[in-house]
Amino acid sequence: MKMTRKIEAIAYLRTSSVSNLDGDSEARHKVAIENFAKLNNYEIVGEYWDAAVSGCDEIGELPEFNAMMDHIESNGVRVVLVESADRLARSVIAQELAVVAMEAKGIQIITSSGQNLTESDDPAKVAMRQMAGVFSQFEKQRLVNKLAGARKRERDKGRKVEGRKSLSETDPELLKRAKSLRRKDRTSGKRRTYYRIAKTLENEGFINSKGNAYQPNQVQKLCEA
Repeated sequence: MKMTRKIEAIAYLRTSSVSNLDGDSEARHKVAIENFAKLNNYEIVGEYWDAAVSGCDEIGELPEFNAMMDHIESNGVRVVLVESADRLARSVIAQELAVVAMEAKGIQIITSSGQNLTESDDPAKVAMRQMAGVFSQFEKQRLVNKLAGARKRERDKGRKVEGRKSLSETDPELLKRAKSLRRKDRTSGKRRTYYRIAKTLENEGFINSKGNAYQPNQVQKLCEA
């Protein structure tokens, strides 16, 4: 009998209070995810747990979530399993922003009850995702226009601002900021992931000539330059 190849997936867990760290919250969520995986032909190849973080925190500020995104981008896994939607984020807005980020990369988010969060046809949620996408595009275009204006002012001063050069030449501030974000945290001793640095750079207005955010692999090259 031919064995059906299992679908690779990553498990994501989040507990929102310090009191849960020593309790059974993580174990309960983990068991629910593992049971679902066994029954539905998934193989868990990675596990990430954001401990003692608020469900209302922005997705981009969750260290393990960002480490998971780095993992996904490097190994091609396209399924993330969570115990329930509020384990991804308690805030509906934060949940939908996470869904938008996942959908953009072709990733499915599935709960232990079998709900595919990335395939929801709830009109309110669809509208929220569309608004999030519009706002994101608006912000990108605003930053593109701002940068274009800065380049024009430089040209008006007689400085050369065009030509294909390395990012370190064309945007030394970007290089400096990327390297500073990659430094170890003085308290935890940990470094930010390249995915998180890319999101921070985008939020601060550092985007490429097409108005898009720099990818984690581009950020890595910057940090190693």
